[in-house]
Amino acid sequence: MSNLRILLAQPRGFCAGVDRAIEIVERALTLYGPPVYVRHEIVHNKWVVDDLRSKGVVFVGEVDEIPDGAITVFSAHGISEKVENSARLRDLPVIDATCPLVTKVHKEAQRYEAEGREIILIGHEGHPEVEGTSGRVKQGVHLVQDVEDVAALRVNNPDKLAYVTQTTLSVDDTKDIITALKKRFPSIAGPELRDICYATQNRQNAVRELARQVELVLVIGSANSSNSNRLRDLAAEMEVTACLIDDARSIKPEWFDNIASVGITAGASAPEHLVQGVIDAIGKLRPTAVETMNGEAENTRFKLPAEVMNASLRQKGANG
Repeated sequence: MSNLRILLAQPRGFCAGVDRAIEIVERALTLYGPPVYVRHEIVHNKWVVDDLRSKGVVFVGEVDEIPDGAITVFSAHGISEKVENSARLRDLPVIDATCPLVTKVHKEAQRYEAEGREIILIGHEGHPEVEGTSGRVKQGVHLVQDVEDVAALRVNNPDKLAYVTQTTLSVDDTKDIITALKKRFPSIAGPELRDICYATQNRQNAVRELARQVELVLVIGSANSSNSNRLRDLAAEMEVTACLIDDARSIKPEWFDNIASVGITAGASAPEHLVQGVIDAIGKLRPTAVETMNGEAENTRFKLPAEVMNASLRQKGANG
């Protein structure tokens, strides 16, 4: 049997915001000891959440489930002003793991609102990031999920509008919606394209190139990961069989019958060791030859918050 060519997407897996969020929780455990409470999943990956839970992290739905004085972490997706205020009123010792690119969107939305503009948010209903951004502007937002939503928009003043986008959507995901917004509302304001999350765009570009070269694409990521689902969809749109899998345990041996090549990528919240686990599992089914495609190198690192650089919160928690 000939070797099965395995082509690895580049880039793939953790982005800088996810790296930062997980490191924040790990450092909080080391500095302050368990339990550390995290509102919602720190990132959308089952393995990451289960691993942190095994180390003493308690994931909760809302702040009111957190005991008085307990170390509290806000997830990478960002939070509304209401959630932030509820933690402040209880004087909880908080570490904010919101991705800096999400924080940037919050500030953009607030700046546009301060200019007297209504805010249109391009994003997915129910996503934690959308809920957080919506809750950062006093008047709320008009949520737009597709071009059809643009036609149905009802606004107070078409000359005083601005749009912002969910960071896990790429330039390609949003361009048709933005075009429709600008056509209907010529004076609408919005961020520069370079403000879109670089990691989302890079991973989508890589999976398109991957799909051109292989017969099957495996996307490693959790079912509730927006960016992982989009990677799978993009490969499928290129008429390549594409599967979203949690890890090696999801593999079906028959997938590799009668094919010569498989591409592997991972969503922005999926750790690299899951990729290696999938490679090893495939190698037990067939002899393989593994290559990494050329792609965009990512060297971005985000600064960690002061609360995990020293033990300043422990005293606050004790005094609370």
